[in-house]
Amino acid sequence: MNIRLHLFELEDQSWFPHVIRQGMLDFLRFMISRLSAYEPALPLLEDLLRRSGQPHITDLCSGAGGGIAGIREALSQRMGQPVHVTLSDLYPNVPSYEYLQAQSNGLIDFIPEPVDATAVPATVQGVRTIFSSFHHFRPRQAVAILQDAADKGAIIGIFEGSGKTWLELLVFLLTFPILILLVTPFIRPLKLSRLFFTYILPLIPLGILWDGAVSLFRIYNPRMLQQLVAQVQAPGYTWRTGKVGSDLGKQVIYLIGYPEGEGQNNSTMKL
Repeated sequence: MNIRLHLFELEDQSWFPHVIRQGMLDFLRFMISRLSAYEPALPLLEDLLRRSGQPHITDLCSGAGGGIAGIREALSQRMGQPVHVTLSDLYPNVPSYEYLQAQSNGLIDFIPEPVDATAVPATVQGVRTIFSSFHHFRPRQAVAILQDAADKGAIIGIFEGSGKTWLELLVFLLTFPILILLVTPFIRPLKLSRLFFTYILPLIPLGILWDGAVSLFRIYNPRMLQQLVAQVQAPGYTWRTGKVGSDLGKQVIYLIGYPEGEGQNNSTMKL
């Protein structure tokens, strides 16, 4: 899919009901975790952590924290030490973050105040990551996110759990209407509002289908990411972009950036 259309997503609209948005994000978190969608990107994440010299990720644009618990656990196993994750967002989903914090025994925490990915406070430390959210930003904003990381010497990894293919779009439209109805009762924490807006007034399924399809058109493919990087003023920075994974549902488009020479004496990543 070599086109990018910045169509509108419902969850981006200020008028869109918060309860529906959170129901959609909860479903996304559940599915990413169950499918281990970001498993192909684990070697890249491990490499970034080793370059940083500290097992700490600060996740930007966290939404409902989709899949981060499984990612953290897998990275901890690969690195042989606990990896700590701090969640953040311009509109923090505090109830979901508190749930993840409790489930992880505090190894996942969060910043309760709004954090703008284009202007991250200098006090925020750790490898910056963005999962499944970079497509929400128009090119000018996307470049600003990369520029802010470079200006502050931060290591950054951007990951989209998609291969951006027409087949992926077709499978999504054919299977997800049924899948949403099947898995919703198993999403935790259980919310009566989520059940109501799924089975009685199905606004959550409709929102998921619309935003999911639109997201595929919005995602930047590796060539588009290279064009964004070309606009970043970052001498002494290394940028890498591409796609990992081959199975449908387990392909990840990525962009990583780090200061040249960062972590050269650390272990190389496991492939």
